[in-house]
Amino acid sequence: MPATGAKPIGATDEASAAQAVRQMFDNIAPRYDLLNHVLSANVDRLWWWRTARRFRPILAKPDAAVLDICCGTGDMTMALLRHRPQGARPILAGDFARGMLSRGARKFGAVAGSPAKPFAIPIEADALHLPLKDASLDLIVTAFGFRNLANYEAGLREFHRVLKPGGQLGILEFSEPGGLMGKAYAVYFRRVLPAIGRMICGKDGPYNYLPTSVGSFPPPPQMRSLMEQTGFQYPDWQPYTFGIAGLYTGIRPPVV
Repeated sequence: MPATGAKPIGATDEASAAQAVRQMFDNIAPRYDLLNHVLSANVDRLWWWRTARRFRPILAKPDAAVLDICCGTGDMTMALLRHRPQGARPILAGDFARGMLSRGARKFGAVAGSPAKPFAIPIEADALHLPLKDASLDLIVTAFGFRNLANYEAGLREFHRVLKPGGQLGILEFSEPGGLMGKAYAVYFRRVLPAIGRMICGKDGPYNYLPTSVGSFPPPPQMRSLMEQTGFQYPDWQPYTFGIAGLYTGIRPPVV
C-alpha cells in the first residue's frame, strides 16, 4: 500500500502523528544543527546551496513571494536569502515546532539589521494548514521536512492551493540509493547514524525514526506520480550525492 504520511511509533492517526513529530523536533532542537552537520559530514550544506541555486531566477525577483515551510532551524532559508537582492520582499520561514523555529529566528535576526538587506520572517505554521491566501506565493521550498508530514497528498494539495499559477515547488528530501552505494549507505543509515545521534543527543527515538521514515517515504517514481495527481506540472527529481538526497520540483500550471 502506498505510504500516505509519517508514522512515528505510537501514532494511531494523522493528529497523533503530527503531535509526535512536533514533540520530537522540539526535544532535539538544541542539538539539531550539530547533529545534521556531523551525521552528513557537512554535505547537507551543499544540498541546501544546490537547491537555492536551482531557484535563482525566482529568488532574483524583488517582489517574489517565497515560503520555506518546515524550515526547522533555518539553514535552507539562509541559503535562499543569499540569492535575494537588496530590498527584496522578506522570505516567510514556517515551522510548527516552536523550539526549532525559535532557533531559526535567531539566524534570521542576525541578517535583519539593515532595511535593505534580505531577511526572513518566522511564522509558526502547519504545512497542512497554511495561514496564507489562495494563489499568493511564487515559490515554496521545503528541505527534509515534507517526509514528516502526516499526509503527503494533503501537503501537496495545500502547496498547490497557495501557489500562484506558474508558481514553483521544491522538495529536498532523503532517498535510498541503489546498488553497492545503497547497501553501504543502508548500513550507515540504519546502524551507525542512530548510534551517533543517540550519543550526541542523548535520546534514542529521533534518530531511529529517521531511517524508518526514509524507508517508508515514496520512492521518486511514486512521488512524481503523486505530485502529478495533485495538480503539479512537470514533476521531476534531481538526485544529489549518489541519490542519498534529491530535489523534487513541480509547477502549478499557469492560466491559459
